[in-house]
Amino acid sequence: MYHINDYSHNISMRLSEVLDDIGVNETMVMKRRKIFMLMETMHTIQYSLNDRNDTIFYPGSQSEGSTTLGLQSDVDMLFCFNDVNVIQDWADWKQGKLNLLMIQDNNTTPGYCSLQQLEFDVPIPATDVRDKYHIKDINGRVLLTNDLLENGIPEGNQQHGPSIASQAEDGFYARDYVPALTCVSWPRSALNWLQHQESDSWPTQEIKQYAISSSCFVVPVGSKVSMNPQIEWRISTTLAERCLMFNLNITQLRCYVLMKMIVKSYLNLNGENNLSSFMCKSVILHCVKNIESKMWKECNLIQCLTICLLQLYNCLQKEECPHFIIKENNLMAGQFTADEKYNILQTINLLVQRGGLGLLGIKIDDVGQRLKIKLNIIPQVIHYPPSKLDISKYVSAGLYLNFSKSKTEFVTHILNNTESLSICIQRLMKYNKEGNKLDQSACRFLAPRFLTTLGSMLASSSIGQYGSISHQALTWFSTGLKSNDVADRLKLASMFYCTGDFGRTEITLRNIAQEFNNDVIVPLCGCYDNRPPKLNPDFLETCNDQNESSIQHYIAHCVQFLQSEINCVPPELQFEMFRSTQDDLLHHRNDEEDYWMNWAVVDSLPFFHVLQYKVYSRLQKHQDQQQALHDLIWIIDTNKNLRHKETDLNLLGQLMEQANRPQDALQCYMMSLQIRSRNNAARFHV
Repeated sequence: MYHINDYSHNISMRLSEVLDDIGVNETMVMKRRKIFMLMETMHTIQYSLNDRNDTIFYPGSQSEGSTTLGLQSDVDMLFCFNDVNVIQDWADWKQGKLNLLMIQDNNTTPGYCSLQQLEFDVPIPATDVRDKYHIKDINGRVLLTNDLLENGIPEGNQQHGPSIASQAEDGFYARDYVPALTCVSWPRSALNWLQHQESDSWPTQEIKQYAISSSCFVVPVGSKVSMNPQIEWRISTTLAERCLMFNLNITQLRCYVLMKMIVKSYLNLNGENNLSSFMCKSVILHCVKNIESKMWKECNLIQCLTICLLQLYNCLQKEECPHFIIKENNLMAGQFTADEKYNILQTINLLVQRGGLGLLGIKIDDVGQRLKIKLNIIPQVIHYPPSKLDISKYVSAGLYLNFSKSKTEFVTHILNNTESLSICIQRLMKYNKEGNKLDQSACRFLAPRFLTTLGSMLASSSIGQYGSISHQALTWFSTGLKSNDVADRLKLASMFYCTGDFGRTEITLRNIAQEFNNDVIVPLCGCYDNRPPKLNPDFLETCNDQNESSIQHYIAHCVQFLQSEINCVPPELQFEMFRSTQDDLLHHRNDEEDYWMNWAVVDSLPFFHVLQYKVYSRLQKHQDQQQALHDLIWIIDTNKNLRHKETDLNLLGQLMEQANRPQDALQCYMMSLQIRSRNNAARFHV
């Protein structure tokens, strides 16, 4: 039995309140999990619609909900290449695929394997070394090396072990991209965990059965203690681990978060990262397994944390931290020098002796200060840290902005790579019909943009032939417009304008104006610019109160027209489809990232005022026309959220030309060229 004194009980309860305030609570954990599982599903659907047999997973702290704003956790992304067939039994060999035989013998480190190349047409070992990524071992086997990333790291990113790490932007998460190969079956070294079951122990057999239904992978990194690290691949059971983390209660998750804060604040100093979050996770899982479940309560948080720290201490003392699933894999092997080990042990010992008071020095998320306030240690507080409500608002806004940006990126990549949008929509509808609830939710977010784009393409064709919008085009567009996206409704107004139906254009713009008068609306671009938008208080409040579906009504994406929609685009904006000279195309374009430059793309709010100006000119409403021009100038001058400002200035310049103000027009074009000197239609306008 554990005896909890009043002092320890008090600190535990106050510490639980602190963690609740900074977002480690059931509500925020479930919100994080839901958003990242949706993004994971949408990403996989994107690949499926583009005929890529790959799968994306978002394991790690963000999708587990085991992080905070202050921990600044990266988004881990596991890219699984399913066309590669990693097998353990020859019966699983498949003709025409890249078949690799998993080898685990006395020469491979526990938890790792080598991959032997097999022939494409017959199930026998390959004998030829095909390229620099293959070598022969002492037994004459052709093995695949793990240095596949060395030439594929984009500029500005770094390689960390098996991953490519992108830089974080304020408001948007940094991402760790980990390539992985999917195993046909679980490695035998991991099956021991699945088959061993103790009575009344955690994890239950049901949890294990669910875990085994998930895939297992190999990732390109060797062990630090291996004699042949170049030919080793780490076995990854990350989806099973995520399943285990999803089954922890809130006190267990809080212990894990606190351990990561302690490691970051006290144990990994001077730029060292020897103690990893994954080691902390393994320690937590072992403790959950070994400590009776009734111990894991809010009032026992300090005792639970102390037990976890002592477990970490014992692991470090022996330099043995067994992987929770593959116990033979020692996570601490070769990780610490004698001095590092001594210093960390001393620090852990001091923290354990001080109990909860050792947490008072943690600056991450102001945990130390918050705990002092809760315990009345600070007599007078001058600057209070952000409240629970404020934290909740910022976390929610960050989640929804990342979700919306990712959704836009997925859609635009599909549009750029698909040859038939109608076939793409059919596949999406099939996915929606045959998939699970998560698949169906993801499809509901992706479908509207495809429907409105197809409607706009059909409208462009009918406008080109007959000068009007066909019934079929309007039906497709209206079906997608149910999402109430501001950018799509601006496309509808543009379609009406291009047919000469200025009355319906004005009505559509008047309805949109009600949205733009709402202070909640926030613009967002998914083309190229990773800067997050400036958020207003009303938007933050809305994010806290509403879910990921309803929040889409308050985000104004940039307006995108494909070249096949050209007849739905006002003449002034059509220039943007031809922004690049031949020299630009050859030397100043990245086909993978700059595909949107083949389209006409403009910020929503400036385009709204451009359409106002154009339609009021046609309707002879000169006062309204001048007001629209004034509003357009003011928006371009003052709005910090514009991401296609060079295009906005090009449109303004052309309106200035039409108003017989050539000097003002020239100034707009020159300002545009200062923003983007190449791939800019302003060069033609000048």
